[in-house]
Amino acid sequence: MAAACARTLCKVGWNILESPVARRSGTVSYLVGNVGAHGSRRAYGTGGTGVRSKLLSSLRGGGGRVLGCAFLLGGGVGLYQTVKYSVQQHLAEEESKVPGGDLKLTLYQYKTCPFCSKVRAFLDYHGLPYEIVEVNPVMRQEIKWSTYRKVPILMVDGDVQVNDSSVIISSLKTYLICNNKSVTDILRCYPELKSVNSSGKEVTEYSNKYWLMLSEAEATVVYPEKGMQKEERKWREWADDWLVHLISPNVYRTPTEALAAFDYIVREGKFGTYEGFFAKYVGATAMYLISKRLKSRHNLQDDVRQDLYKAVNEWVAAIGKKRKFMGGDQPNLADLAVYGVLRVMEGLQSFDDMMANSKVKNWYRRVERASLNHEGRK
Repeated sequence: MAAACARTLCKVGWNILESPVARRSGTVSYLVGNVGAHGSRRAYGTGGTGVRSKLLSSLRGGGGRVLGCAFLLGGGVGLYQTVKYSVQQHLAEEESKVPGGDLKLTLYQYKTCPFCSKVRAFLDYHGLPYEIVEVNPVMRQEIKWSTYRKVPILMVDGDVQVNDSSVIISSLKTYLICNNKSVTDILRCYPELKSVNSSGKEVTEYSNKYWLMLSEAEATVVYPEKGMQKEERKWREWADDWLVHLISPNVYRTPTEALAAFDYIVREGKFGTYEGFFAKYVGATAMYLISKRLKSRHNLQDDVRQDLYKAVNEWVAAIGKKRKFMGGDQPNLADLAVYGVLRVMEGLQSFDDMMANSKVKNWYRRVERASLNHEGRK
């Protein structure tokens, strides 16, 4: 309707401008002279042959050109607004057609947690809209409603809770592929297992968390080459069981680095004024000491940077020179997991050293671009 009106205005404007009389020179002064002679009262009257004759003479004179321009301008503005609205409406419709775009997702996280970073990398890459609730790592009041006290926690549509970063990623990826399954149905394939560890502490684990629940036909589409599925699972597990344990010893390697790391954590996290001060100075000291224990526990070298360089170089070697990503032309779940873990070091000395002294930089930047551009929507 709006577009039809705008087109009509444009058509009227062109007709006025193209009329022979409107193109004559000197008619603008003629029009002004008429108005001055007869007065404005008659020109703005409500009817009568005098008014009609003056209006017609105005249209035949140079005022026709002005009036035509006015019609064209009005029509042009109308067309612009119509096109703008149509484009916005089209983009909104396309957004709703994105697989998974119908889900309402809320992520409870610590921004600097590598497991939370993994989930964000997945959501960003696939262009899934989500809200973030930053959890205070001291009081954790934001997740007091949950018996599961770790992050990340993803709430789906306000009532379905998904725990554990790898379960979140596997279940959502399955959902994006299998249009006939709900998230609730898919989660039944990742049962929760509780046990007591050697320290007497109860721990929670999840079965099948590195698996996608696909039919044989679906798996063939997602993993067209032999061994791709097994390779993806292997390196996703490697990211959780090995790579993530190299982060703390490296970011807290020295007192100076530990202080810089906690300055970043406090700045990006959710802390009160006194909590932030306490976390920055006391936390940095504590984590510097703990990092020494972690180095011993995981049998790391005295220079823990060397273990970090070795790990990321092994990862790059596994991708090889013929592939952009482990997933081929696009990142797979292993690419996103490794990227998510490494990303939490950005802005710190350990990250700069890694980029300068290993072969990971080009791959890292490719995944970064793919995530920022939501290339997984395709």
